[in-house]
Amino acid sequence: MEPHSLPTEVILTHPRQSLGSVQLDWTPQPGNYLDLEGKTYAVLERRHRYQLKSGRYRLHKISLYVQSAKQPSERSLVEGRWVIGDASCRYNAHSEIIRCAVNPDGPCQNCRLYEQSL
Repeated sequence: MEPHSLPTEVILTHPRQSLGSVQLDWTPQPGNYLDLEGKTYAVLERRHRYQLKSGRYRLHKISLYVQSAKQPSERSLVEGRWVIGDASCRYNAHSEIIRCAVNPDGPCQNCRLYEQSL
């Protein structure tokens, strides 16, 4: 069975509830965004479920743990991955989930605490 044809359960972390099972044609990583039924969610964690069949373990399903989120308008490409905000700022967390410590909600543009990283 191809990984992209596996059922993927989407679970909201707070309040904890299942949002249902979907078939995805891509493999979301933590930090990616998922649009489901008109809402956007940030993927926090991905878990694989295996099943023993004919003496071998096979990938059975994937669980995604998500939280409601807005897709960020500011992103930077750093070492082949997208991070939130302006990665040239000293305070940028270089993370797909959080922008920075001093201005986590952004935006980076015209931030009074912006410092060019060395």
